[in-house]
Amino acid sequence: MTNTGARGLSRLRYAKNDADFESDGTRCAGWLYTPEGVSNPPVVLMAPGFAGERTFGLPAIAERFVARGFAVFLFDYRDFGDSDGEPRNLVSPTRHVADWEAAIDHVRGLDAVDRRRIALWGTSYSGGHVIEAAANDHRIDAVVAQIPFVDGRAVTRKAGVKKALKGTIAGLRDLVRKYTFRDPYTVPIVGDPDEFAVINAPGAKAGMKRIVPDPPTWKNEIPARVFLSIPFYRPLSVVEEVTCPMLFLAGRDDDIVPASPVEEAADRADATYIEMPIDHFDVYDFESADAVGYETAFLDRHLRE
Repeated sequence: MTNTGARGLSRLRYAKNDADFESDGTRCAGWLYTPEGVSNPPVVLMAPGFAGERTFGLPAIAERFVARGFAVFLFDYRDFGDSDGEPRNLVSPTRHVADWEAAIDHVRGLDAVDRRRIALWGTSYSGGHVIEAAANDHRIDAVVAQIPFVDGRAVTRKAGVKKALKGTIAGLRDLVRKYTFRDPYTVPIVGDPDEFAVINAPGAKAGMKRIVPDPPTWKNEIPARVFLSIPFYRPLSVVEEVTCPMLFLAGRDDDIVPASPVEEAADRADATYIEMPIDHFDVYDFESADAVGYETAFLDRHLRE
């Protein structure tokens, strides 16, 4: 179908079509955006951040990229959103990176885009996944890592010992239920600072609420086993294996993903680093912080022939 964009893009016309694919035998839901009047456009692959869905603030960003003549492939991970898979809302960095690799393979088989010019765009947790995926695939042309999760150790230290211990106990409880074939033991994804949740930094709950579409169908719960993987997920450790140009964009006021590990990752990779006076969710607000403007300029530079 053909759409007309909003947010100052009223003249933008593009096709948006379902383009589902399989990852390890499970259907993942994808949308392919293609700008009208552009032949063989470069393509930007996008996926949500931690425990998110493709509808969470990302279509508006996709429209910005399409307005610059890029195609966009935006997808949901297994177990999330419109994709198949159980248990629902299962966050696993290993599975997510495998979904990215399956999505890349799928895009390389599409006729509507330039399969030789591919960029990966990730935000928050998926900002780490794009590093992992590009480290494994040296045919990727550019990577944008927006407020990226790059060091689980740093995030765990920032959360404190008490939360780490409580999270470990919850994670082990969930694993016991998994191996005894029972429904997962779940915990809230976001909460206020006085609540136990995977993310309970100041402003996190309100920030997530801003990007979840209304009326919400998303459940604020997640299998607790994620606590067992967070400290050991460190895309920082493979960033030097990425061979394409990279842009890292961090928030100076980000209480969820500290800016310092992001800057360290950029230094290790000799990548472009931009630090803005924003928090974790301001990147989705074009009026207060036009992070996408920097990202679009970067993609223009590295995806054009």
